[in-house]
Amino acid sequence: MLVELGLVEQRYRAVLEVLNDGASVTDVARRYGVARQTVHTWLRKYASGGLGALADGSSRPATCPHQMSPEVEARIVEMRRAHPTWGPRTIVTHLRRQGIEPLPGRSSVHRALLRHGFIDPKRRRRRRADYKRWERSRAMELWQMDVTFGVHLVDGTELSVVTGIDDHSRFCVSAKVVARATAKPVCDALAEAMSAHGIPEAILTDNGKVFTGRFGRGPGLVLFDRVCQDNGIRHLLTAPHSPTTTGKVERFHKTLKKDFLAGKIFETIEEAQAAIDGWVQEYNHERPHQSVGDRPPIDRFRLAKRDTFEPVEVTEERVEAEPAVPAAVRHSRRVSSNGRVSLAAHHYHVGRWLAGETVELVCRGGLVEVVHDGVLVATHARRHAPEKEATIRRAARTRRPATVGQPVTRKVDKSGCVSFAGWSYRVGNAHRRQQVEISIVADTVQITFDGRLVRTHPIRHDRAKEHGAFANPGGRPRRINAA
Repeated sequence: MLVELGLVEQRYRAVLEVLNDGASVTDVARRYGVARQTVHTWLRKYASGGLGALADGSSRPATCPHQMSPEVEARIVEMRRAHPTWGPRTIVTHLRRQGIEPLPGRSSVHRALLRHGFIDPKRRRRRRADYKRWERSRAMELWQMDVTFGVHLVDGTELSVVTGIDDHSRFCVSAKVVARATAKPVCDALAEAMSAHGIPEAILTDNGKVFTGRFGRGPGLVLFDRVCQDNGIRHLLTAPHSPTTTGKVERFHKTLKKDFLAGKIFETIEEAQAAIDGWVQEYNHERPHQSVGDRPPIDRFRLAKRDTFEPVEVTEERVEAEPAVPAAVRHSRRVSSNGRVSLAAHHYHVGRWLAGETVELVCRGGLVEVVHDGVLVATHARRHAPEKEATIRRAARTRRPATVGQPVTRKVDKSGCVSFAGWSYRVGNAHRRQQVEISIVADTVQITFDGRLVRTHPIRHDRAKEHGAFANPGGRPRRINAA
């Protein structure tokens, strides 16, 4: 008959075999399947505490020198209640500033917030490791600008905020509240930022209509482009559908809405602007930023070398007057390789930099104006007779030599189209199943066959995919089946 013995009873019998029966510790240890040191431990416990000492005790240490004190935990709870958006890392930074010793770790603060119910104990999302993180080496080298919403008035109106962040220091250079984020208010916000902080070398934006006419229908530059151009600023654009490129200003939007705008309603736009200005002052000069070593952004931004001259402002009247051309006799011509165009057997100089581009000739008041993409590029006195303008007819278009560019070879499919950088461009049925060359010239896609231009299209593909197309200049290699 088998009898199951308890843990304490087994240890007690082992001790009795050694003490009463005179068995050796080695034999007892072998018989009970434990180490000799374990049997010695049982003997010591029995000698000091009797039968009750053979039971398992708690393994918790009697003292823990690095355990968070109740006073520090109470201060952490107080900070969290005063600032609901502060996380463990921000709280540790403020405890360090207050001289708390010993300073608790971030995980200890996280567990304290978890104990008091400030954090949902769900699994935290890890950051994506495939993002390419970048940062400019000095302040005023690049600004990131965008427009966000979230400012509400008591009458139900939702306002917009034109925001700008210095890429290196994370210093907020603009937080302008506007009724509508149209071209003029956005450019006014940019002008105010440049007047207050200087003129940056470059500005990075997305492809919104207030920032660029890249995907718009209107000709020429938008107002924001003109402000950048007149102030010597390089305007950089993100690739389509790439919000992470302007991730710094997008992250600023999250902080603005979560830390400040959440649940706030203002009486007027002036009241909202004053409140945001106060928060931006704290954000720039007091709030520690984790991306700059838990220091306020001003610590980095004050090291920048800023220009002291006033920025050049562009008014709406100037934008309307510059690209606008009154109704007159118009003719389209393509600029030759020597930078000239022909009209009524007379040549007019345009410039070699526009060779291969299509321009519009406007004849009025004894002048011939040359307009490219809505911008006046040249003005000449009219050389031809006015009565010849009514008889000018466009000559039959002849194929011209292709403009020099980096060519890639592609095969036209049976529908008369060719694929380049993930986009289909029309070539024509006359070139079906033939090899053509594709080149990127300025903002156009030029398709040539046997050295002669066949078609010219505006760029419609994603420019970020061009590197893959140019990496295979001969097209996709033909598959060879093994015998």
